[in-house]
Amino acid sequence: MQAGKNDSGFTLIELLISMALGLIVMAALTSLFKTGMDSTFIVAQRIEGQQNMRAAMEIMNKDINMAGAGLPTGGVQLPTGGGSSPEKYGCDQSGTCYVPAYTYTNNYMYGIIPGYSNGVQGNATVPSAPGQVNDSITVVYADYNFPLFEYTVTFPAGSNGTSITVAPNPIYIPAPVAINSPGGIQVGDLILLSNSAGNAVGEVTGLTAGGISFAATDPLNVNQPGAAPGITNNIQAIAAGTPTTAYRLFAVTYYLTVPTNGQLPRLMRQVNGLTPVPVADNIINLQFSYDVYNSTTNVLDANEPNPIGVGESPNLIQKINLVVMGESLTPNGNRSQNMYLATSISARNMAFRNTYQ
Repeated sequence: MQAGKNDSGFTLIELLISMALGLIVMAALTSLFKTGMDSTFIVAQRIEGQQNMRAAMEIMNKDINMAGAGLPTGGVQLPTGGGSSPEKYGCDQSGTCYVPAYTYTNNYMYGIIPGYSNGVQGNATVPSAPGQVNDSITVVYADYNFPLFEYTVTFPAGSNGTSITVAPNPIYIPAPVAINSPGGIQVGDLILLSNSAGNAVGEVTGLTAGGISFAATDPLNVNQPGAAPGITNNIQAIAAGTPTTAYRLFAVTYYLTVPTNGQLPRLMRQVNGLTPVPVADNIINLQFSYDVYNSTTNVLDANEPNPIGVGESPNLIQKINLVVMGESLTPNGNRSQNMYLATSISARNMAFRNTYQ
């Protein structure tokens, strides 16, 4: 007789072992998938943070590179002497000032105004970067995009330097647009006036298509018609000079602000006496150092963080070294990404020593 064939299946032990091995493989695959997703997230955060910081540095680079352009050699003496008071920068038309120290050093408008440890509005603490020094920087340069030099500028009789008339110069074709047209002069702008009597800076307090007013008690306190003429470079002191040339100046201040609604700090850009605008979010540290020509030793003092504090002149700054620290959009936890970017910017319009002489 043919023997019966016994087809045996899996035993319970074999089934349990197979399930355990399958779970181990699935766990390994899940862990590998999670690691890949975490890596992708981190890379995306770093890329986004770097793009954010690079955009901020590009904007600052353009302003800093123009520092001193169009200014008289060495800068402009602001009102000083009898009846004068400190002039301001980094403030808007409401009187709000956005950096802790906001008056010009020695009543002088330099092309670059270093702001060592003066970089956070209201001296607020940046929680994500404890112990870090945050700096501000203010750069001043002429605005060549709006051709204010294409107008004939005169001081009306009896104005006492508190206003000027502005008329398009017929030698320029096509004729320049009205000064109060879109993109033109605004209340709060700074105007550099130069003639045979000297140089002076005024803040616009009112304007029409044909004139600009420089009234007293302007928010930046640069007009000061009550300051004694002759020993000060206020507008009253140069009102008798001719011919007069005008340029709009940009006094641009970069600083950090810490929002009160729990958001991360952001980099701000404030121009003249106008309202500041955000440049980049999630910037938690801003530091500057300067390469300054030492007129005593005839060498560069490199990476000087506080040139004014050690008695060096901002007029002799040759290069600005910038370090920006940003944080990713995920502010907490082990997936948060902090990173630095650094660059150096040449102040091509600042005073320099000709080594070929």
